[in-house]
Amino acid sequence: MQGLEIRVRGQVQGVGFRPFVWQLAQAHGVRGAVCNDAHGVLIHATGADLGAFQTALSDRAPALARVDAVEARPYTFDTAPEGFTITPSRGQGAETRVTPDAATCPACLAEIRAPGRRQGYAFTNCTHCGPRFTILQRLPYDRGQTTMAPFTMCPACRAEYENPADRRFHAQPIACPACGPRLWVEVDAAEQPGDPIAGAAQVLASGGIVAIKGLGGFHLACDATNEAAVQTLRTRKRRPAKPFALMAREGDLTDFCAPTPADLALMRDAAAPIVLVRGTGALPDAVAPGMNRLGVMLPYTPLHHLLLDAVERPLVMTSGNLSGEPQVIGNAEAREKLSAFADAFVMHDRAIARRLDDSVERAEPPMVLRRARGRVPGTLPLPPGFEDAPQIVAYGGQMKAAICLIKNGQALLGHHLGELDEALTWEAFVQADRDYAALFDHRPEIAACDLHPDFRATQHAQTTGLSVARVQHHHAHLAACLGENGWPLDGGPVAGIILDGSGLGPDGTVWGGEVLLGDYRDFTRCASLTPAPLIGGDRAQADPWRNALVRLDAAGLGDAAERLFPDAPLALARQAAAAGLNAPSSSSAGRLFDAVAACLGLCPMGQSFEGEAAMRLEALAEQALGETGYGFAVTQRELDPAPVFRAILADLDDGTAPARIAARFHAGLAQTFADAARKLVERREARAVALSGGCFQNALLLEQVTAALGDIPVLTHRLTPANDGGLALGQALVAAARHIAPPESG
Repeated sequence: MQGLEIRVRGQVQGVGFRPFVWQLAQAHGVRGAVCNDAHGVLIHATGADLGAFQTALSDRAPALARVDAVEARPYTFDTAPEGFTITPSRGQGAETRVTPDAATCPACLAEIRAPGRRQGYAFTNCTHCGPRFTILQRLPYDRGQTTMAPFTMCPACRAEYENPADRRFHAQPIACPACGPRLWVEVDAAEQPGDPIAGAAQVLASGGIVAIKGLGGFHLACDATNEAAVQTLRTRKRRPAKPFALMAREGDLTDFCAPTPADLALMRDAAAPIVLVRGTGALPDAVAPGMNRLGVMLPYTPLHHLLLDAVERPLVMTSGNLSGEPQVIGNAEAREKLSAFADAFVMHDRAIARRLDDSVERAEPPMVLRRARGRVPGTLPLPPGFEDAPQIVAYGGQMKAAICLIKNGQALLGHHLGELDEALTWEAFVQADRDYAALFDHRPEIAACDLHPDFRATQHAQTTGLSVARVQHHHAHLAACLGENGWPLDGGPVAGIILDGSGLGPDGTVWGGEVLLGDYRDFTRCASLTPAPLIGGDRAQADPWRNALVRLDAAGLGDAAERLFPDAPLALARQAAAAGLNAPSSSSAGRLFDAVAACLGLCPMGQSFEGEAAMRLEALAEQALGETGYGFAVTQRELDPAPVFRAILADLDDGTAPARIAARFHAGLAQTFADAARKLVERREARAVALSGGCFQNALLLEQVTAALGDIPVLTHRLTPANDGGLALGQALVAAARHIAPPESG
């Protein structure tokens, strides 16, 4: 009998795709079979309505599916099929995509709140929701290849699992209280009697700190409305000012924040990221000191829903880790490392295959600040022209480390790992490299990395035995932005406004405020901030006064530095700068933000976390929108901020409100860089403008640069981080472009 062999490629395993195909077959009178294999979903089908059946595979796919392609070719059945069946998975390997973890669906949420065998069960899930990547050990995605393997299904779960008409058909994490993972509360390493949800809620309501095991690791939680509890958590964790993330029920959001429709839509996404939302001031300032936005997520597991129903208030929900270390994922590790922080533990016995922090995103303008749980291991299609790209691994930078793989026309940008100078984060990085290679059957020909020889990721690339492609830091930022936007390999050059903290330039200096003209293969530096010394090297990132000092001195305002920073060792710092002693020259835009913030009294003597001064400066500027920007001194290749500091000091002397000064700085910086990029487009040297680098996490700056560019095409980050978390994607694309022969001219 004649029919079709239909191959469905993409994110089609672990999303209920086979029962969806089975239901389509019933509706269209199609006979045959469907299975999972290493390439995705394979269908053998025959029937009179095959055309409509094939179209529906992509048009009506399950919510969590991402169909890349539906391919069909003739197929001859040995014997005529009598019906349509779902057959066991075939083969080993990993040529398909893996589904990220997904927030609890409405059906499962209703189930845990209604009478029935899963009422109050913290591990309820189905093919439309629940853990995926955090439990997966190998592909294909079958229960025996996940951390659910030790839990033998009870007859009731087995019946659901084997029924193609049930929403739990082949839901690999399927469980119930009779056969699945269990939950308990511990105090002083002793399991407590009674309902664990009620027990944890009681500790939280009394002002205690609770360590909670989630999907990708432990959180530390406390009552966000209790100032003493929040401050206790800060004291115990030695985290004086970095904003805490919050978790709250949707109905409670307006009690403390003002989410827009776009904010709510992003919160409700299956990825359930932390979303930056404007606060109303109702919560203690200790939750996010000096910030006008709060990082808020909705509950995304049944455990979280049940706990929030019990406490009926927002909770601080911050990563459970020692300062600088990766998030804790194991029960024994949690007892060892988090006992000094937590008064109680909410534990369970389902193992976490890999740690994943919560993703952090902004809805307006759309941007990803941290790509992790719910987004990884989602992939991006390679832009046109990269069809012949070999398999490549890229290792990113030293900070906000993430790994990127290129394979089969897709780029997989891995999860946020952290700062590689921390020993345990480095161990996690090396483990992730092995894990991704094994899980996705990745066999790269090229290892891409940063130019900086002292970056641990760069040194790691050189130990792989692969051909190494070293990519300049800001070129990688540019390429990452181009790649996310699908800019063709031979789409022509663009002007890249690249603003960040620092990156080694090919001239040996530290770059960070550049206008580049380039594409995937190459670039030219067309303009940059006038450089200034980074006194103390890395200390300049920690102490904003150092950056203010060098900018004030360069503007002829040394006396102002004495007045603004009387407690700083200015004389010694000036000596170091003059001698070039641990004071490399830098065009860093990030340090320029720090300098302005310090002049306005925003944590001048030290930042308690990376980006604190700039974040406070942005929050301040948003109080005085509409200001005319300060002017820079612009030459052919340099953008000098000296006039900006003269104007800032004059405004301070005149008693101008700091918010207005902050707004004028933002507006002036945006206009200056936009003007420099615009010239390249107007001269037809560039076809568009790309905005990348960590400074573009600043939504105000992003909006103002975009507005200043007017009708010029602008490429921005939406799905990948503008910060160093996106570097590996750019490195991989640059390495691929170098490997692919350019088109012959003429």
